[in-house]
Amino acid sequence: MPTHGHTAGNSLLQWLLPALVLLAAAVAYLFLARRARHRNPALSWSRWRTISFLTGLCLLGAALLPPVAAFAHKDFRGHMAQHMLIGMYAPLALVLAAPVTLMLRTLPAARGRQLTAVLHYQATRVIAHPAVALVLSTGSLAVLYFTPLYNATMRTPAAHWLLHAHFLLSGCLFAYAIAGPDPAPSRPTVRARLVYLGVAIATHAVISQLMYGGFWVDIHAPILQVQEGAEIMYYGGDIAELLLAIALVATWRPRPRRADARESPATREVAAPA
Repeated sequence: MPTHGHTAGNSLLQWLLPALVLLAAAVAYLFLARRARHRNPALSWSRWRTISFLTGLCLLGAALLPPVAAFAHKDFRGHMAQHMLIGMYAPLALVLAAPVTLMLRTLPAARGRQLTAVLHYQATRVIAHPAVALVLSTGSLAVLYFTPLYNATMRTPAAHWLLHAHFLLSGCLFAYAIAGPDPAPSRPTVRARLVYLGVAIATHAVISQLMYGGFWVDIHAPILQVQEGAEIMYYGGDIAELLLAIALVATWRPRPRRADARESPATREVAAPA
């Protein structure tokens, strides 16, 4: 498998930068959570959400820092472990922390209305739909592993980091579309989301089985590494998707039978309980 061959100085910078970004994200979330508690003591911010966000950052740190990151640069099994952490486990923890709701509680009123308006844009509704999120997260795996794209990303550090960004963003998008507690005006019914989750499970399983059998894959790595990486993808994906299904049930709230007709959808989303 191709390696990046960085110098010691570049390697140090490569690990230091993501560590600083994760630390900054943790500080920012803790600051906003503290502000939310002070603004409305009667409606305190859930500590479980704070723990969830910090857990997501720890999972990202485990994936992006040594020893996993160093192992992933030279072994396909390490890459697949990274994929699971960055694209499935960390996104679920980050999404369950409800960062959009936290911002709505802490931003000034004008900024909060702007953010609510963005959530109701037609483009946002399309991107946040589970079908689109499914294609971007799970569907893109076929493009990555059944074309020369994966080998190309391993040759260039910038492309490798872009791949990490894609895993994280698409994973967060899918977790948000399926089970996110944050406002989502275009989110379909629970039954429909379970169907999309089932499609994701089936697609994940098919791709990992094809990879294990060596059908159509274009991965420059020893066969044993590819097979064991496929097993990590198969079993690790099953566990992550089971957790997502549990989160969907846990975050589901029945719609009230009677709603005030004078209350706008935007107002209802901002006022959603933590």
